[in-house]
Amino acid sequence: MDQVRSLSIHADYRCRHSGQCCSADWDVPVELPVYRGLSEALASGRLRTAAGTEGLSAFILGPDLPDDTAAMLERTADGHCVFLERSSRLCVVHRDLGETALAATCRHFPRVAVHDPRGTFVALSHFCPTAASMLFRDDVPIAIAEAPAAFPPADYEGLAITADDLPPLLHPHMLMDLEGYGAWEAHMVRRCVDVTRLPESILATLRRDAEVLGRWRPGTFTLADAVSSLPADFVAASPTATLDISLRFFEEAMTAVPEEFRPEPDEQNLEAAFVRYVRPEWGRFHAPVNRYIAAKCFASWTAYQGRGIATVVRGVEAAVALLRVEAARQCRDARRLIDADRLLQSFRRADFILNHLAVGEDLAETWSRVET
Repeated sequence: MDQVRSLSIHADYRCRHSGQCCSADWDVPVELPVYRGLSEALASGRLRTAAGTEGLSAFILGPDLPDDTAAMLERTADGHCVFLERSSRLCVVHRDLGETALAATCRHFPRVAVHDPRGTFVALSHFCPTAASMLFRDDVPIAIAEAPAAFPPADYEGLAITADDLPPLLHPHMLMDLEGYGAWEAHMVRRCVDVTRLPESILATLRRDAEVLGRWRPGTFTLADAVSSLPADFVAASPTATLDISLRFFEEAMTAVPEEFRPEPDEQNLEAAFVRYVRPEWGRFHAPVNRYIAAKCFASWTAYQGRGIATVVRGVEAAVALLRVEAARQCRDARRLIDADRLLQSFRRADFILNHLAVGEDLAETWSRVET
């Protein structure tokens, strides 16, 4: 099997049964073999839906299901999967039949993987509260971990890049080689090692680095050599004073969300909330924000879907911008200063938009405008 890598802060991930993924009112497709297995278990009495779901079918059936889907898991009126046991927050299927009986979506969440000829790179969606909480840990320095204990070799769902596919673009007129791209990915993560550094400085430095590396031309030095020769210093930057640019990033992201999934506009008074409740305390949370930046630099789908490394950096900037917007929303609604819990919820909401609502190809197309 391919070598697996993850970020060090995610390398020991384990589900803590928050139940959030099972109560998010998502359509969960069920593959035909899984559907048959669950149907047989229900018919034999080895499996039952959760207490309180009596009268509901276990599955949504019909002719309009996506390809390779036999059914969808049924949900309650408030969006809970019929197999979620509310008292224990456990999945009844997982508890009674084991992990192999789960639909693929349930098995793999919150993993967001990239498979390319270098191996398998497993990131996490921070919509999962457990994954979001790992951004606050201070016992593990940021690094790319090989053979992480939480992610043994397996066929993880994700973006699959074969040897016949093109590698990422350096810019719209030049491809990278995979060794060079791997060096760039590791370089971006290393920029986040000092978790006390101002996040805005890290983002400004990544923009500078992408611009410098984009001037590389084939010749004496390999692309990987050019990455290693990038300036060691960081670009000075000031903390973000207002929310206007972040709101523009948010509006861009919303254009990539299909209309039927797009949330109702809720931006009233966010600028004032950011200035009053977020900006004064932002400096307390450089560490988790910088770990979030590292997470967005690693296992990037945008690298393959976009038109260059400046696009990748633009996507990382967008993630932090959405984080600011969601932090302002959390604090506006609570009428309180940002704290760790509200920041954790902001990580969750930002990744809910980026990983679960927006179409990745559309985001990459939008962010690719920076290449011109």
